[in-house]
Amino acid sequence: MIPKNLLILGSTGSIGKSTLDVVDAHPDKFRIRGLAAFSNVALLAEQCKKYKPEAVCLVDESKADDLKAALKGEEVQLLFGEQEIVKFAAFPFVDIVVNAIVGAAGLLASYETVRIGRTLAVANKESLVCGGPIFPELARQTGAKILPIDSEHSAIWQSAMSGKESEIRNIILTASGGPFRTTPK
Repeated sequence: MIPKNLLILGSTGSIGKSTLDVVDAHPDKFRIRGLAAFSNVALLAEQCKKYKPEAVCLVDESKADDLKAALKGEEVQLLFGEQEIVKFAAFPFVDIVVNAIVGAAGLLASYETVRIGRTLAVANKESLVCGGPIFPELARQTGAKILPIDSEHSAIWQSAMSGKESEIRNIILTASGGPFRTTPK
């Protein structure tokens, strides 16, 4: 079996680390091509040394020198800044982009992934909510696949895929977190 090449956006967060646990459990099935994080230089450098990606992206440009120092001697392309994360989503020779970036910040990376016809494993609900009907239509046009991997929307997707659309009357999402968690009804 040829391993799937992964790009993990948000590799230092909980979903990113869980994704890397899956890679560790199935090293014959997955290869890390790129890792991206917002600001956790220490963990990103540790991940880079372990998984040997071709490139890493750090969004927080103020920590660029720290990452350069932490990865001195490593053969890895370094990218920095918010705009680079979108370009990073189009990194060559990637089969699956895992988008675990928190909040609306992941929207453009999700869009770029789908626009070029790649598989998007999305843990970022905000991308799908903000993108609305754009994502499914764009995926149809480009042949991209969108796979929800966070618990709530993955459960809904799996349920929807197991039956007929006509069997679904309502979908109720619980508010498990986020900025509106404590907002009164």
